[in-house]
This record gives sequence, structure tokens and C-alpha cells, in this order.
Amino acid sequence: MTNEVIELTKELISRPSVTPLDEGCQTLMANRLAAIGFDIEPMVFEDTTNMWARRGKGQPVFCFAGHTDVVPTGDLNRWHTPPFEPTIIDDYIHGRGAADMKGSLAAMIVATERFVAKHPDHNGSIAYLITSDEEGPFINGTTRVIDTLEERNEKITWALVGEPSSTHKLGDVVKNGRRGSLTGHLTVNGIQGHVAYPHLADNPIHKASPALAELAQMHWDNGNEFFPPTSFQIANINGGTGASNVIPGDLKVMFNFRYSTEVTAEELISRVVNILDAHGLDYDIDWVFNGLPFLTGDGPLLDATRDAIREVTGYDTDPQTSGGTSDGRFIAPTGAQVIELGPVNATIHKVNECVKVSDLEVLANCYERILEKLLCN
Repeated sequence: MTNEVIELTKELISRPSVTPLDEGCQTLMANRLAAIGFDIEPMVFEDTTNMWARRGKGQPVFCFAGHTDVVPTGDLNRWHTPPFEPTIIDDYIHGRGAADMKGSLAAMIVATERFVAKHPDHNGSIAYLITSDEEGPFINGTTRVIDTLEERNEKITWALVGEPSSTHKLGDVVKNGRRGSLTGHLTVNGIQGHVAYPHLADNPIHKASPALAELAQMHWDNGNEFFPPTSFQIANINGGTGASNVIPGDLKVMFNFRYSTEVTAEELISRVVNILDAHGLDYDIDWVFNGLPFLTGDGPLLDATRDAIREVTGYDTDPQTSGGTSDGRFIAPTGAQVIELGPVNATIHKVNECVKVSDLEVLANCYERILEKLLCN
């Protein structure tokens, strides 16, 4: 018997859709969705291919959200098999995007086809929001689609993002929120000079070090029952000409906050500026807002997800807000409830990325049960 989920996963993996390329993945998905009554609306913004598809006109709107783009392969010599030639080895399908997130996309499509065949007159609407710019700069992807939907007051009630949320086994963890992300690009200004004449120069590394140490040691908040405490991490630091006898003229530091709902981005910015000013630094700083924190608490979507996983797998899931950001951060501010449920994430972004074949069928079953619980009552 042909496994529909695996066959579609293979078709998607075989398309080398490295960000922001889609390579026909969305056309493949759109054709199957159109065959079961979806209206397909391509949305191309600059270099990014997006798709909004919807079956039904009414509320509530259940939306599958995801991305067809994948990260670069890395060193091809380190792959056991060619990354865009899907290969099954010992019940695992190998290939770039297998876990993040072409396996999820295939499970979504197959689950939707099965659901519509059984429930052609379901309540509300089913939608798909798919982008080819999630792994890249995320400028022309989901955020632009959401802006378009908001302009015409087209609202998503529940969104299920197919990010690989599971830790040890399929469905053991779902993400019911994410921390906020705020990046600072700091330049500390000094005066370049000869190391033998420090009185004629002003070393920005020496001046900035105490401030950076204070930022690194700062206790920002205690977190709460849903979020860990806010963290501050220096990601990049660069100063100097490469010569051992030159005091640098500036120091560049890039740092990132992953923050809870206990603080706002504005509060973090204010505290950073106060510390830099207290140390008397001459500096410039630019801020990049990568996403606000969001949380989906108890309610229809989380309840349906918990129940579906328990019924399909026999065990309970653990809602968490850990990990990085996802495109859920663009959907949640519209008022939608957002959940992330996908495969085990042990190999994502690595060479020899893979996902368990049997897990993808289980995932499709979970997705189908969630649809039934939300749109058949």
C-alpha cells in the first residue's frame, strides 16, 4: 500500500527550495488543495513566493501555516545521501527539509484531503498560509501575507504551524507560545592609535568591557509559569584591524534578548541605554524587533491538540514556549490562537536531516483529528 504522506514528502524534498526559493513546492500543494475545493491565491512579494488558500467562507477559520523553504545543505561530503534525493534508511526518510518542514506540509495536505472526503460540509473554513521565506530574512513572507489579510479584515481563528516541536517522540511537546526576540547592534566609538602611545588613543574595547560584563550578568526578570527568565546573549563582537600594534577606533557588538511577557522590548531598551550611559560610553545603537512574545493558553485549539495527540498516540503532550522564533509570531498579534506541532527536531538544520517514516503518518492522523474536533462540532 502506498503511503500518501511519504510519497508527498519525497516529492517536496526533491525540490531544492533553499531560501527564498520555492521551486514549485507551493504549486504542487495548491493543485492538490484546488482539487478538494480550495480557492488558491498566490501572493508573490519581491523574491518570496507565498500562498493563501481557503476552503469555505465562514468563521471559524482553521489555518495550517508553514514554509516550503529550507536552509542550505552545508558540506555535501558530510551527507550520507544527496540532500535533495529523499532516501529511506531504517524507517527514516533522509533529505534536507524532511523534518523542517516538508514532512509536516505533506501531513497537512493528506490530513486535509482525508478530512474533506469524510466531512465535505464541515463548519467554518480551512486555510493554508505557506511561505518560502521563513528560514531567511522573513521580510516578504508570512508577515506580508498577514498584512494583506488584515487590510481586508480576513481573520484567522486558529493557526497550526507545522514547525518540528517534538523532542523525543512525535507529539511529546507542542509549542503554545514563543519568547520575544530583540537584537541590538551596538557600535562603541573610540580613537584609533598606536599601542605604544595609548594616551593619544581611546580604546573602545577597554571602555566597553565593564558595560558588557554588567549586561551579561544582569537579572532581567524571573519569567513566569509559561516562560523562562529573559536571557541576554552576545552573538558577535568585532574590533581592531588585525594588527597587534593598533588600538581600534571602534568596537561592534551584536547581542540578542529572548524575553518573556514579564518585560517589554521598550523596557529592555531603556535598561540597556541606562547601563551604557552610566559607563560614559560614546556609542550608537540600532535595534531590530524580531518578534513579540505570544502565548496560547487553555482554549479550543490547545484543548483539541492535547486531546488529538492523546487519542492518536496514547500519551499526553507538554505545552512549552522554549526554543527560537517561528512565523507564529506574525499570526498571533491578529488575535489568533497559535499552536506549533510537528516532527522530532533532533536533526533540523543539520547534515543528514531525517524524520521517522511512521511519525509522519501519526502526524497526519493528529492533524486530521484536530480538524474534526474544531470543525465538526
